[in-house]
Amino acid sequence: MPARTTTLRFTRRSVPGDDELLRRVRVPPPLISRRLPSGRGATEQPNVTGDGDTPYSARFWVALILTGVATGLFGDLMMLILFSFQHLAFGTGPGDFETRVTAASGLRRVVSLLVAGAFGGPAWYLLRRWTAGERSDVDEIVWTGRGRLSFRRTLLSGAISEVVIGMGASIGREAAPKAMGGVSGELASGLFRMSPAHRRLLVACGAGAGLACVYNVPLGGALFASEVMLGTVALPVVLPALACSAVATAVSWLYLPHHPAYVNIPDFRFSATMLGFSLVAGPVIGVLASFYIRFIGWVSHHRVEGRATIVAPMVAFGLLGVAGLALPGLFGNGKDMADRAFLGIGSAGVLLGLWALKPLVTALCLGSGAQGGLFTPFMSTGAVFGALAGLGWTWMWPGSPIGAFALVGSAAMLGAALQAPLAGLVLVVELTSSGLSLMVPVVIATFLATAVARHVDGYSIYSARLPRHP
Repeated sequence: MPARTTTLRFTRRSVPGDDELLRRVRVPPPLISRRLPSGRGATEQPNVTGDGDTPYSARFWVALILTGVATGLFGDLMMLILFSFQHLAFGTGPGDFETRVTAASGLRRVVSLLVAGAFGGPAWYLLRRWTAGERSDVDEIVWTGRGRLSFRRTLLSGAISEVVIGMGASIGREAAPKAMGGVSGELASGLFRMSPAHRRLLVACGAGAGLACVYNVPLGGALFASEVMLGTVALPVVLPALACSAVATAVSWLYLPHHPAYVNIPDFRFSATMLGFSLVAGPVIGVLASFYIRFIGWVSHHRVEGRATIVAPMVAFGLLGVAGLALPGLFGNGKDMADRAFLGIGSAGVLLGLWALKPLVTALCLGSGAQGGLFTPFMSTGAVFGALAGLGWTWMWPGSPIGAFALVGSAAMLGAALQAPLAGLVLVVELTSSGLSLMVPVVIATFLATAVARHVDGYSIYSARLPRHP
């Protein structure tokens, strides 16, 4: 007699009774079919009832592993392009990217961004004309289940993006590897003729793995795929997401380092000061995140189009170069400004300038028609806001280092910006290899920021940038 399956629909009026729970079986069935002496079924735990519309098979796991391998290699390629143009633009001396930008002359800073705009504008314009009608927006592909990702458009657009970021453009570097991870899942599903549901899962896992491999955050990448891309942390989604992110991250070590993205961050300790700060800063960051996200969404909708995109990036990047004469931390995706905030480096004036201008110059770059991400720009904005607010807080209630406030601010801003608090928390902890001792204030601030942002508006940095429906 065939096994009976039950479709689960939980509402206020429909809660499974004891008889239904006892009859429910798992699909596919486990190797051990006999229940425990209690007679209770493993499927009474909601996340183990079955694989849904994506049953695992040997073909699926092979496709998933190939997705992870390809994603890791594409991640290496994107970062090779990025670092090569960073070195070309500002040299290979000691220190991080911001140190080399600071050491460069003002003329070199401005010229580097003007060259980036002179290259990026025409390149994106020609690419859009050449690949008209093709898709590279992995979020919409996964969320709607419609359309296919274009390999050539995604690859070339990502490469152009990494070139201009390497030369100083203020946009995130994760968009290209994330999209290439999605393309890897697309290709693997086509190779093995997977179902539409399997294809969607592979594309989402690949996107999360793309984020994981370039930042060395396999757990955060898996949660990103589950919580952000697919909206669930159920076992049938988490297992392949973990596997794909782990494979991609390990493969990326062929070129990328296997230490945290932010090194030498202290292990900040819990204090009553930090607890009080998180209760106040969380809601404030939630409101700020809502404003920033809606502003980015408005700019994305009204961005320059057509032939104007040939020259608009050069104008936008040139303005960024002028602003960067006073604040070199504005160059690039913002990684180094977050790093300095975590280490407690920076005066109140510098932190204020970075916090006020980073969202503006990032929006300026995106509005000019440039393609890129927002992950690190938002996280770094949260970090410098946390550090700036922490300077004022310690005047009233001393007892914690400024870097601890920056860590709280970055996690709260990222959770609210992603509308995914679990992913935001784990990503910051993995990126810094710190924060476990400070987890209660970090969790409180992230919860409050995400809840407030959800109540005020509800968009994320990804949903706010979705293109208009045809």
